[in-house]
Amino acid sequence: MLLKRSPRKRLLPVMLGALISLAGASVAQADATLDKIEQRHELVVGVLLSGGPFGGIDPTTQKPRGLNVDLAEELGRQLGAKVELVPVLPANRVQFLQQGKVDLLIANMEWTAERGELLGFVPTPFYRVGGTAAVLKDSKIGRWEDLKNQPVCTSQGSSYIKPLTELGAEIKAFKSSSESLLALRGNNCVAAVHDATLINPLVTDNAEWQGYRAISPELNPAPSVIWTRKGENDTQARLDPIIQQLHRSGWLIEAQTRNRITPASPALVELQKKFQGSGA
Repeated sequence: MLLKRSPRKRLLPVMLGALISLAGASVAQADATLDKIEQRHELVVGVLLSGGPFGGIDPTTQKPRGLNVDLAEELGRQLGAKVELVPVLPANRVQFLQQGKVDLLIANMEWTAERGELLGFVPTPFYRVGGTAAVLKDSKIGRWEDLKNQPVCTSQGSSYIKPLTELGAEIKAFKSSSESLLALRGNNCVAAVHDATLINPLVTDNAEWQGYRAISPELNPAPSVIWTRKGENDTQARLDPIIQQLHRSGWLIEAQTRNRITPASPALVELQKKFQGSGA
C-alpha cells in the first residue's frame, strides 16, 4: 500500500469531477442514439486499430484485438446489442462520430477541454494515459525540453501536439501512429511521440526497436473516455454506470492485464477503490 499519493494521483479525483461537471453542463435533452441502438440491437463503435495493446489486428486470426475492442464488445453485451467495429484514424475519428458513421468512439482519444467543448463524453474515464517519445538509444535527447527546435513525429489530431508545440518542437503530423513511427525509423524526425502504452512495449519487447528507448515522465497524462456526439445525454447516462461497474468489479484491471498493457495505470486501482467505496 502506498503511504504517499503522488501529485499526479491527487489530480485524478479533481479531473474526474471536472469531467462530470462538463458532461452535465449542457442543457439536458433527449438523444436518438440510444433508441437506435436498442431498436436495431446493434452498437457501432469507432476504434483505432493501428497497433499496440489498445487496438490492433491479431496476426493469427486477422481479427481486431485490444483493450478498446474488449471494452466495445462488453458494452454491447451489457446493452444486448451486436457490436460493429469501424476502424478510424486520428485524422478522421471526430468526423466519423459527428457524421453519424459510428455511435461511439473508443479510439485512443484522451479528454481535453477543447475536445470536451466539441463532443460529448461518458463522464467516468475508463483509463488514463500520457505520452512518451521513442528516440534512438544514442540520442542526446533525455527530457522533453530537449525537443525544442527539433523535428518530432506524431499523429494528426493527437492531444500531444499542443504541449509539444509549447515546448518549441517542429511537428510532423501523420495520419496514423504507424506512419509516424516509420518516419522516425527513416530519420525524418528525432522522436516519435505517442501514448506510453504504445511506445513502451515497442522499445522493450520488439527486436526491431532494440536500438530505441523511451523518455519520461509521461507527457500530458489525461483520462481516456468514451466519446459521443454533443448533447447525447441519454447515451452518456446509460453508459456511465456500466463503466463504473467495470471499475468496481475489476474488469478493467483484468482487461489491462489480459492485453499486456505496460506500464500499468495506477488510475485503474484508484477508480476501483473509489467505486467500491461508493457501493453498488
